[in-house]
Amino acid sequence: MTGIDTDTARNETLARLAASRAEIRRILEPPPRGSSADSLDSGGSATGGFPRSRTMRMLLSSRGAGTVGAVAFGLVVARPALAFRLLRMLPTGAIGRMLLAKAIWALRSNPRSQSKRE
Repeated sequence: MTGIDTDTARNETLARLAASRAEIRRILEPPPRGSSADSLDSGGSATGGFPRSRTMRMLLSSRGAGTVGAVAFGLVVARPALAFRLLRMLPTGAIGRMLLAKAIWALRSNPRSQSKRE
């Protein structure tokens, strides 16, 4: 190889390296606060409201609740003894009251249940 060939190959390699670094930065950096994807995922809390982290927003969304439910169901099916041991560590009474209150609130706010009562 001559000096020109090695310079060309080196420049091509550096260009590909710069492109891959830019792609990694784009993937790893959080989206800007004003983006439409952020406001859709967070339910309108793009101004720094609770929850700020993307993980907590995902867990508190309906998709996150389904994911947590699927993991819990899988744990009960695969290792029931471990699941019940973990369940004893949780404050089940408080969690049960929260779920019951949420269910009652959902039934009260459902317009179809309102029309059946009238």
